[in-house]
Amino acid sequence: MSNSPSAKDSATTNATTPARPEDEKLPLRLMLVYGLQHILTMYAGAVAPALVIGAAAGLANDPAAMGILVSGALLVAGIATLMQTVGHKRIGAQMPIVVACSFVPVSAITVLAAGQNGENLPVAFGASIAAGVFALLLTPFFGQLIRFFPPIVTGTIITVIGVSLMPVAARWIMDGSTRVLEDGSEVPAAPLGNLALAGLTLAVILVGSRLFPGIWGRLSILLGLVVGTLVAIPLGMADFSRVGEADFVFNPTSVFYFGAPQFEIAAIITMCIIMLVVLTEGASHIIAVGEITGSKVDAKRISAGLRADVSGSIIGPIFSATPTSSFAQNIGLLALTGIRSRYVVATGAGILLVLGLFPVLGGVMAAIPTPVLGGAGLVLFGSVAASGIKTLAKVDFTNNLNLILVAASVGVAIIPLAYPTFYKFLPESVELIAHSGIIGAAIVSILLNICFNVIGRGPSASPAEIDQADIGSAGPGEAKYTDQAGATYRGSSSHRSGSEGTEHPERT
Repeated sequence: MSNSPSAKDSATTNATTPARPEDEKLPLRLMLVYGLQHILTMYAGAVAPALVIGAAAGLANDPAAMGILVSGALLVAGIATLMQTVGHKRIGAQMPIVVACSFVPVSAITVLAAGQNGENLPVAFGASIAAGVFALLLTPFFGQLIRFFPPIVTGTIITVIGVSLMPVAARWIMDGSTRVLEDGSEVPAAPLGNLALAGLTLAVILVGSRLFPGIWGRLSILLGLVVGTLVAIPLGMADFSRVGEADFVFNPTSVFYFGAPQFEIAAIITMCIIMLVVLTEGASHIIAVGEITGSKVDAKRISAGLRADVSGSIIGPIFSATPTSSFAQNIGLLALTGIRSRYVVATGAGILLVLGLFPVLGGVMAAIPTPVLGGAGLVLFGSVAASGIKTLAKVDFTNNLNLILVAASVGVAIIPLAYPTFYKFLPESVELIAHSGIIGAAIVSILLNICFNVIGRGPSASPAEIDQADIGSAGPGEAKYTDQAGATYRGSSSHRSGSEGTEHPERT
């Protein structure tokens, strides 16, 4: 059964036959159709970070500002995807990879940006720029560093990221509501109406995922947002009256809309650690796409692809966007449709650029009731945690040290989630870093992996092979190919050292 608008054979009838499979050029009408398919697959995940961060920054009721955040996310996604697909031999892997604002830094950025009227966003954007430069400097050497990020490390970190985002979904559902207790005190709570609306949205997403085949099931998140919002309108829970306050067309003067970036050392350290995870995720995705397309992927190509990823992170703050990375759900789409052309994805990047030129669309997204966003967030954020658990499932836990590594990392990560004031006695700059459960999990897991599996006696987990039947299940923000990336990259490196000057033949 084909899940694409037309079967692959008919789609490529008039296409050229290139030396590399990803260089295939389809007729323009098909590139538009397949490019739009990629954008529909990733749209909800691409704008969700902007909505989460905007709400944390106190901009939930400011359609103009939220429009800037959403349109900036789409513009930067279009620019970064073009660099990745068309690019240059040193910037961009020239592969069919979609790049957009990543879920990985969201939890850390919400802490940095927390405040009113976006007052702290310049700190988050400054840290993003500095961390992007740091990551850019690492790209030539990341092949030597990737062994410090095996599945047990990345799986733990990605799981913690998903868990850390769950309170965001809960706050969206509560929408600032409180309940007065018998003693007169107020506690945050979700009114029944909010619960019902979030539940309806979640139900639509679940039913859509079950009933719709293949890639159409991925559109269930958008369908849930639409249905939830339509139901909220007659109930008086949706207000689109202020959408007109957002600019209809992108205004060049809106660059650095929230002010010049501010560079604070604690925030920069936090984001630099986050970017190590982004680099690992990006490298694994490039290798996975190479497996799907049958194209040669070597160290130089991975470095070029990572430069495109982190370049988006450096450019992003200019347009009020956050760090970027490749999107796993679009990798699944490649496997489902069999359309491997990078020019199809480049066409999708053009669609993203067009969408980003209209901030009013961001204003519409900002008007979606927060309980609706919360219902969708349960799936979006939960899929991040689930992907981390899936990566951990491939780790060999017969070695008890691996179990201790995960236990210690998750334990450190949960403390600031359970007790946000736990580190209040620490200096403010140190508290900012310690307060992030993701940073705690990253530091503990990396150090323990070095002690247990690199210089210690414990055997490292054996990475699994790529399961082609499972490729299509990637979820938003998923780093599911990290284990294969490590295996492939380490294997190719050892092959090169053992057979210097010998190249792997390109797969056809």
